[in-house]
Formats: sequence, structure tokens, C-alpha cells
Amino acid sequence: MSDAEQDPPFWDAKRLDQMSAKEWESLCDGCGRCCLVRFEDEDTGEVIPTRAACRLFDDATCRCRDYARRKRHVPDCIKLTPWNIEALTWMPPTCAYRRLHEGRGLPSWHPLRTGDPDSVHRAGVSVRGKTFSEDELEEIEDAIDHPAPELLDDVE
Repeated sequence: MSDAEQDPPFWDAKRLDQMSAKEWESLCDGCGRCCLVRFEDEDTGEVIPTRAACRLFDDATCRCRDYARRKRHVPDCIKLTPWNIEALTWMPPTCAYRRLHEGRGLPSWHPLRTGDPDSVHRAGVSVRGKTFSEDELEEIEDAIDHPAPELLDDVE
């Protein structure tokens, strides 16, 4: 069968709300950007990410240490769904969920395209090795002293 006759990959063929749970979860590229503590400027609405990460975030793997039970440990952890992604304007521009919602497709470095889970790290998109746990802060507001504005940048 030629490439032209093959079905397009699910992320090109389906809307977010049509994906299976397995397909949905596979969209996560493992960058860890959504696990960062961030602040919103009340006057401008600008979102300011920091280098402080959720207490469950593993800086070495860029994954949650207890993903299945994260809401037990971090009650305000937001579960992404096809119905709330539009409202989550703080999601990084590199996020596959955001990109697909906006009709931009997956970038060339995304693990679903490369077949390699480390491609996100090699592309410089992930926060691996760049964070510290929010538990190291005396007050969560202290995270603002550790800004990470470059983590707002999109990477193709």
C-alpha cells in the first residue's frame, strides 16, 4: 500500500473529542511545561511561568510521579479534556492538545511523529533538568523569583 493510500494518523483524522482515551493520553509529549507553577498578572493577564514545578513532577523524567492518583495529592491539578482546553489559555503554545485545538497540527519533534519519547527533550522543548519542586519554597509566591519566560515560546 502506498503512502497516499494509508489512513492519516489519528491526530490528523479525528477531533479531540473523537479520540479514544489511549489516543488522548498519547498526545502528551512529556515536556512538563503544564506542571510548572505560574502566575497571572492581574492588570495585563500575562501568564508568567516559573521554574518551580508541582510537587508530583519528576524533573528527570518530565512525568507525574503518581498520575493516576494525582488529584488525591494535588486537588487543584487540572484534568485536560476536549471541552476545557480552549479555556486553559495558559497552556504552553507547544502543547499538542492546544495545537490540535487551534488547528496547527503536531510539530515535527513530537514523539508521535518521531516514534522517540526523547525527541521532545532533544528539541529543547521540555523542562527536564530545569525545575525544582514547589515543596522547596517557603511560600508559593516565592516562585515568582524564579521566572522562566522562555518557556512560553513556541517551538516548531
